[in-house]
Amino acid sequence: MSNDTKTVLLSGVGGQGAILAADILSRVAMACGQDVKLSEIHGMAQRGGAVTTVVRLGDSVASMVADKGSVDYLVSFEKVEALRNIEFLKDGGALLVNDEFIKPLPVATGAVQAPSGVAESLEQAGAVLVPAEALAKEAGSVKAVNVVLLGALSTKLNYDEATWLSVIESRVPAKFKDVNIAAFKLGRRFVEECSA
Repeated sequence: MSNDTKTVLLSGVGGQGAILAADILSRVAMACGQDVKLSEIHGMAQRGGAVTTVVRLGDSVASMVADKGSVDYLVSFEKVEALRNIEFLKDGGALLVNDEFIKPLPVATGAVQAPSGVAESLEQAGAVLVPAEALAKEAGSVKAVNVVLLGALSTKLNYDEATWLSVIESRVPAKFKDVNIAAFKLGRRFVEECSA
């Protein structure tokens, strides 16, 4: 395994676009001449279940496996999924989280209580809570949350913004191109302003 290899873990629930986000990230890395290994775990994704995707990027990536404590960037589409996967984040890794709580079915039906203190736990872990749903709405579609989060992630990776935009344009339907480009730029700007 090369020392330049970076590991990104994308976590969310079915229907949030985590798999498309992983595909875009992979294509950006490949467009920049890097090797990519990708692993997806869908679970009951189509029914709102957990979706976890690992993308490993670098000059020479030996494996797609991400062990606990090995992830450089954890990008979560939902706060509870961020907590569920936080053990994979390495010390000093970046934690980017959509500031949204999606009630799992047992919580929605009242069978169990929602976990408490989730946002506080994430903030203590150094998370950047991104208002991705609000930014996606501002861009023109709540379905662009995944691309808002890619914009946030792009601030951490050394890939040219033009490459990101080109890949996004090639991967989304033409009628949603402008919305997704706007969503990416809003996510990127949010994190840049947080870091300023």
